Amino acid sequence: MLLHIPGVFSKDEVATLRSRLDAGPWADGNVTSGHQAATAKVNRQLPEGSAEAREVGALVVQALNANAMFVAAALPHTIFPPLFNAYEGGERFDVHVDNAIRQRGPVRIRSDLSATLFLAEPDAYDGGELVVEEMYGPQSVKLPAGDMVLYPSKSLHRVTPVTRGRRVASFFWIQSLVRDDADRETLFRLDVAIQRVSADKGPKDAAVLELTAVYHNLMRRWAEV
Repeated sequence: MLLHIPGVFSKDEVATLRSRLDAGPWADGNVTSGHQAATAKVNRQLPEGSAEAREVGALVVQALNANAMFVAAALPHTIFPPLFNAYEGGERFDVHVDNAIRQRGPVRIRSDLSATLFLAEPDAYDGGELVVEEMYGPQSVKLPAGDMVLYPSKSLHRVTPVTRGRRVASFFWIQSLVRDDADRETLFRLDVAIQRVSADKGPKDAAVLELTAVYHNLMRRWAEV
């Protein structure tokens, strides 16, 4: 499931984050690449150990943990420390798949979900679309600053060349409590349905209570903790 999560950060918050990130020591983006990605990737990246990356990354994780849609869709077990990249002057990232295991210091995860948090407005650059290959064909994503897209890490994907301006984003991976994409999507859709019925009939309605029990029993069956 490919999911657009709007408003992770407000426009004012994005401006504050960008002022911190833009002052950072940007370097060759291949410092975190696996073998396949290193042959496809041409961009810039903020070194993960830099003060700017650590500071803004912590704010990203804080915002994600407070975002109800993200929590419901990702069911996060562990969020990999967010990274930051930039594309300009024709830079791109050709078709690749993300590594199954990501490690940084003591943090090691299975990458179930990949995320891109856009930190530049769509009209600030040409190109730079994230193209994700899905069952029904390629999906092109270019979102407003502060919005995020979440998609399965097993998906082939690419970033098209940026021919004008500068595309800045945060990218990271999530190990979910629920490994299987279809199971996770089922739980998300059930959660959304429960919220709708609850808003209409109230949280103590018999249908709401029964559906909530089904949700938690499925979670009990599928979750890995």
